[in-house]
Amino acid sequence: MKIAVLPGDGIGPEIVAEAVKVLNALGESFEMETAPVGGAGYEAKGHPLPEDTLKLAKEADAILFGAVGDWKYDTLARELRPEQAILGLRKHLSLFANLRPAICYPELTEASSLKPEIVAGLNILIVRELNGDIYFGSPKGIRTATDGLFPGAREGFDTMRYSEPEVERIAHVAFQAAQKRHKRVCSVDKANVLETSQLWKEVMTRIGKEYPDVELSHMYVDNAAMQLVKAPKAFDVVVTGNLFGDILSDEAAMLTGSIGMLPSASLDKNNKGLYEPSHGSAPDIAGKGVANPLATILSAAMMLRYSLGKAEQADRIEQAVQKVLAQGFRTGDIKTEGCKLVGTREMGEAVLKAL
Repeated sequence: MKIAVLPGDGIGPEIVAEAVKVLNALGESFEMETAPVGGAGYEAKGHPLPEDTLKLAKEADAILFGAVGDWKYDTLARELRPEQAILGLRKHLSLFANLRPAICYPELTEASSLKPEIVAGLNILIVRELNGDIYFGSPKGIRTATDGLFPGAREGFDTMRYSEPEVERIAHVAFQAAQKRHKRVCSVDKANVLETSQLWKEVMTRIGKEYPDVELSHMYVDNAAMQLVKAPKAFDVVVTGNLFGDILSDEAAMLTGSIGMLPSASLDKNNKGLYEPSHGSAPDIAGKGVANPLATILSAAMMLRYSLGKAEQADRIEQAVQKVLAQGFRTGDIKTEGCKLVGTREMGEAVLKAL
């Protein structure tokens, strides 16, 4: 089984290195090949998603991705910025379904910004559509306004759009995921304002009838943001579009204590996927050895489960992470009183020992 390893920028190489060590410790015959991406891709080949990197990603059975981005690239043309790498991979590989579990481990309830009784036992799955919406809709750009309140002024514009097949396929992913959990799906939209959301809600309702064992509810995105803070355990599976999912999944991440704990999977129709931590490249702490590698290690577990057919090995990794947390090991982002403060490498070594 071939794994494309794309560490990227900032803390990406540090956290991916620990996940690779964990994969190597499983005793499986994985073929892992590393390639530059993001700012590293631009430095090496003049583009954030070099042709060789894209070719490797297409040939691989799964992709382990770190993070991309650095302030020093902010002055580049948009098409050359590091973030275009992840957008390009999603587009070229048709990775339309983003799965982001938000789990609050018992040992981390004190690390959450909410009261322990609100987050204890939290286990949400956010299913985010990844190929459409305002991020990919056209036309978009900056122009001189010809109408509106300030004709003649510069204006930026983007297009939010979804087709029925796009909504249908992400709906099936959400309902099928719910069948393996607590059989509840909450579809999040803004149907009281947006035409796009009205279509979204209509299609979700129709597809929901194909899953009579799953309870479907609908919620406007602003209310969903509030309810995630007020009563997060009321949710099971949340399905939403690209823009809303981007925001809500980060909010859900902080309920768990730190975004440094959240893995993610981006899948195509055949379950080939790109696996990455939900956090960014954090260039301010890059090279300091203090980043939390657990989200990346847990992303590797998701890779084993969804794309490589190694559920038992995925369970081993997740149990090792839980054991390490129970032993009191903490990186700075999840530090609590009385814990054992460790760095990136030490946390990785603790997981290896637990394995």
